[in-house]
Parts: sequence; C-alpha cells; structure tokens
Amino acid sequence: MKTPTPSMARLASASGMHAADGGARVHTGDDVATDRRLWPAAGNATGNRLLAGLTVGDRALLEPALEPVLLEMRQVLEVPGEPISHIHFVETGLVSMIGVNRADRRIEVGMVGYEGVTGMGAVLGVDRATNEALVQSSGTALRLPTNALHEIMSKSPVFSALLLRYVHVFLMQANHTAIAAGRGKIPERLARGLLMWHDRVRADNLSVTHDFLALLLGVQRPGVTVALHELEGQGLIRSMRNAVRILDRKGLELAANGLYGTPEAEYESLLGSALLPHG
Repeated sequence: MKTPTPSMARLASASGMHAADGGARVHTGDDVATDRRLWPAAGNATGNRLLAGLTVGDRALLEPALEPVLLEMRQVLEVPGEPISHIHFVETGLVSMIGVNRADRRIEVGMVGYEGVTGMGAVLGVDRATNEALVQSSGTALRLPTNALHEIMSKSPVFSALLLRYVHVFLMQANHTAIAAGRGKIPERLARGLLMWHDRVRADNLSVTHDFLALLLGVQRPGVTVALHELEGQGLIRSMRNAVRILDRKGLELAANGLYGTPEAEYESLLGSALLPHG
C-alpha cells in the first residue's frame, strides 16, 4: 500500500474508556478532542486514506459530524448483534474484525487500518454488527455517528460509492482469509497476517502477542511458536517477547505462497486513484 504522511488532529489526554468482560474496553463516547479542525489548511488531509481524497464539498458535509478519538489496545468498537453507534475511520493503529459463533469460537476474519473504516454493516444499511471490532494496536481514528453516515451518503453519491467500494474490498479480504484458513499451511498464513499487519501499522516492529497470533490464525499457541521459529529460521523475522520485527518483507511475501496480495491489488485498483488530492 502507498504510505501517506498522516496529519492527525490533537487528541484529548483522557480516553474515557471503561473495562468490559475479559479486560476488553468499550467506547463510552467521551474521549473526543477539543480541536475539531480536521482539515485546517488546503492539502493538510487526515491520515485515513478513504477520507484523504474527499472533495471540499464532501469535507464540508463530514467535518461537523466527525470526532477525533483515541483507540486503545483491546478496546471493543463493535459487539456482534449490538447496534453500530459509530463507524471509525482509522488514522493510526489496527482494528481486528473477529468472527464469533454461538459457541464463542473466535477467529479474525479481517483487519482495518488507515486504509479503511469499521462499521461496514452500517454502510450497507444494517444497524447491527456482524463481527466484533477489537483494537489490536493502539492509535487514533475519526468516528462518525451512523445516523450522520446515512444522511451524508444520501447527499453525496461520490462518498457513498467510495464506501461501497471499500466494503467490496473488505469482503474480498475476508474471502481470502477463508482460503488461507482452509488451504494454507500455518507458516504461510502467519506470513500473510504479518504482512497485513505491516501494511497497516507501517512499522517494522510489530507489538503482537502469541495469543493474538493464535486468534488471527485460529490455531493453538504451540502452532504459532513453531511457525514463528520457521519464519525466523529463514531470516524473514525476529521473534521477541510480545513483538515481531520484520526483516525481509519480500521474503515474507514469498513465504505467504500466494495467500497475500490479491485484496491489496484490488484496493489499489478500485480506491487508489480516488485518493489523489482534490481541490
């Protein structure tokens, strides 16, 4: 993915989160910034790729309703079956979309970073979440109430089409996650997951636990350990306590053995040209 230079709004120092079951955190809605000037000067765009290419007219529609917020590790933005109150245009950090069934079996089905937005059901007109949206890497986002989302989509066909194209790309990502889970070997799937994380965090040092990697891959921790050792033995990564350092990205792409790249290419095809600066 292309790497823009994010220009983030100032954020409040207090976060306004509260603990939920299992140590996760649920958004309370109090952690908004005092500075609401999201585009204070021409060419000074948000760090979110979808918002970065909006026209001046669409910016004017969005700005009054957008709120800068902090994303904290293990914060829960959406709960399956619960109403989607806001969508989040991620600027920095990483949100995992977790599939959960009735037996509480869990696996990651997709990732959202600075290239995208959470709450895709709301974009499609569905008022309840399908997946759990869980912050795996802390950062910042611009959140938009769903009622404002629907109003702005009705006024701006261009903004609406942009979001629908992103939903299409995310569905492709989820499809390829299923292919990886059903047909890929664990080291191949781990290579894919680390590449996707690397794309979104835009840093070589990834703060990630074995527990999350097990959730990402849908395997037990010993399987994660073996796969990490295999990739490390090839000189592709360095595995540390609660962290992985990317050493050889191109080698990691080869190790993914075709499991990585198709949704990423689709994103650039459908959305890359939409991200050029507009007057």
